[in-house]
Amino acid sequence: MSQNLNISRNFEWLHRKRIITRLDPNTSLEEPTIETNQYWFYADGTYSAYDLFKSKAKINTFKSLKWHLLVLWYLNPRLTTDDFTDLSEFIADKSNGFCTFTISEASLDRIIHDVYMSDLDAPPKNKLRKVIFKQGIGIDKAEKLSIVGGLIGRQKRIHPDDIYQCMIDINDMGKKITISRLANLLDCSTRTIHRNICNELKREKELLNGTL
Repeated sequence: MSQNLNISRNFEWLHRKRIITRLDPNTSLEEPTIETNQYWFYADGTYSAYDLFKSKAKINTFKSLKWHLLVLWYLNPRLTTDDFTDLSEFIADKSNGFCTFTISEASLDRIIHDVYMSDLDAPPKNKLRKVIFKQGIGIDKAEKLSIVGGLIGRQKRIHPDDIYQCMIDINDMGKKITISRLANLLDCSTRTIHRNICNELKREKELLNGTL
């Protein structure tokens, strides 16, 4: 399979090392449009929420690997440079289930160096998210997907990042991502999906569906 989904991610190592992989939005700085006991909803979206390895999609490019390592470095400022090198080597090792490809030691060293040189005071570039579910809320994936579709679908304009969030959620449920399924979920026409799904999202759709 192109996503190497048969290789389970070794989360136990991350837990043992107490690696932080999630950051919720700071509601004192960014007030949500709607907040319930289950989720935060930002009508205009927020870039401040991170949740690594949430979906089944794995790291499949050098660019994606660098971004994941940059976020891990940002979320775990207590790590020493040696600790971060160990973490980077662990994530990049294909046998640990996070990456779908093998990277040379020299290439990984260059990526680690670039991350070291980054400004940790500035949050890493992130995808826009509108619905962030709170931890430990006890609702299943189907209900989450329904909530996302209901909140985003009522808006007049569909953003490419809205489509991406729904693609990830559909894939996480083990379903095939199709244009019609996205349109139904977001309560819009298939033409709207085609108009807003860029080449990057088309590639991501193929990767998540295991057809690339």
